[in-house]
Amino acid sequence: MNSGRARVRLVQAGAALVAVALIAGCGNSYRPVVTPVNPSGPAAQVTSYAVVVSSPSPTSAGILTIVDYSGDTVMTIVPIGPGPRSFVMDSGGYNGYTVDSDGTLANFGITTSLQAKDIHYSTLSSTANIVNLMGPAAGLWAADLNGNVVDLFQGSPQDFKQAISVAPTPVTVAGAPNSTGQREYVISQNFIDPTGVTCNTTPTAEPTGLATPIELSSLTADTPIALGKCPVFAVASPDQRRLFVMNRGDDTITVINAQNNTLDQCTPYLNQSGQTVTCHPTLPLSTAAVTATGITPPNGTTGMGTIAGPVYAEYNSATSQLVVANYDGGTISVVDVGLDEYGNDGPTFGTTYTIPVGKYPASVTVLADGSRAYTANQSDGTVTIAVLASHSVEKTLTVVGHPRTVVSTQNSLYGKVYAASPDSPYLTILATLTDLVDTTILTEGNVVDVRVSTQNGSAGNSNMVSRTPGYGQPCNLPPTPGNPTPAPTGTQTLLEACRAIP
Repeated sequence: MNSGRARVRLVQAGAALVAVALIAGCGNSYRPVVTPVNPSGPAAQVTSYAVVVSSPSPTSAGILTIVDYSGDTVMTIVPIGPGPRSFVMDSGGYNGYTVDSDGTLANFGITTSLQAKDIHYSTLSSTANIVNLMGPAAGLWAADLNGNVVDLFQGSPQDFKQAISVAPTPVTVAGAPNSTGQREYVISQNFIDPTGVTCNTTPTAEPTGLATPIELSSLTADTPIALGKCPVFAVASPDQRRLFVMNRGDDTITVINAQNNTLDQCTPYLNQSGQTVTCHPTLPLSTAAVTATGITPPNGTTGMGTIAGPVYAEYNSATSQLVVANYDGGTISVVDVGLDEYGNDGPTFGTTYTIPVGKYPASVTVLADGSRAYTANQSDGTVTIAVLASHSVEKTLTVVGHPRTVVSTQNSLYGKVYAASPDSPYLTILATLTDLVDTTILTEGNVVDVRVSTQNGSAGNSNMVSRTPGYGQPCNLPPTPGNPTPAPTGTQTLLEACRAIP
């Protein structure tokens, strides 16, 4: 009896020793991991979208397509208002807006969960003739040809608040992308043209334009500032110290000192560092403009063409350069517009390099690091890739249709460039790692425009300003002797007339 109990005690003691050994171990036992080690591999792609608005016909519902950046995957397809004519996103990439052919303004959030019921429509005035939109972080501005006013929309969603009188034929709005700016600028061509064709056909024969400053504190207009002929687009520097206006009619850029709300002009003077400061109210982009203005860039006119016809530009923060698409000259201009530490024009301000690209470049986009620029060559049906450091062309790629818009996103090591043509339902996607066509995505109806939800090389300016064809902005195809820029007939809009070009 006692021996049996002893055996039980021995067995229990042995089991206890085994348990202690398992707990203590000899270095091979399991220990809880306090800080887990994640597996190695590439960093996760951040969230970004390409947002496409397309139009099957002028009277049927438009289509909003959201494409995922990392996988080139269609995430959302939503019907929007009928016959969208222009599309813009706000400077942060959070909200989108379209002007539709039924006289409505559509408001929608940029999200893959968007549904048709989430889109808000504001009914515009029956006499409104909105040409372009500008969407800063707060509010929405619309250049309205009826009555020569700029319309302000506010709220969430954006609804009409007031109209402010500006100079004749307002075609676009530019300026501060956020509420820290003092004013916005309304760019007007300063002559009456209800068709919108004049600055496409005879830009050199038109009068000089005007920029009307709108004070954000009081929502009142200041005295207009003189521009060049047929101004069609403007872009502000991210620090909001300068505004650059593209004058297609005389191949120049007007520089406005937004700090002083005047042209960037002064008598040369010495700054605090003893450097001579020269101001630059006008930057010529062609040899004809150099002759007309008497202004020669600091590095001369080497490489400049006889004509330019600037229609679009992006400001690159990494290099303090303005990269301009010269539609009529088949070139891009790379212009140094850096300021010194005191906010004055830098010593190389105005230095201009000209790079030949394809025929009729309608737009250009610059990678955020300032390494390369991509142009949408409308006549060639191509995208040209230019190396900005060497001012040379890397290659030219064929895309679908006649591209009018090209935008980029570079929010990771692998960037994307999106090219869209208003005579094609395809979105062409280029991979910046290889500078080759990555894929194409079919949308419903021809593309009206495309934007990206993340900041790119233009610090939000390419996102927040629309570019409706007409009033100096290119139509689908460039005018040639056998293919003139059309005049609208009957109730046709200029956009519809542009689309009718074979």
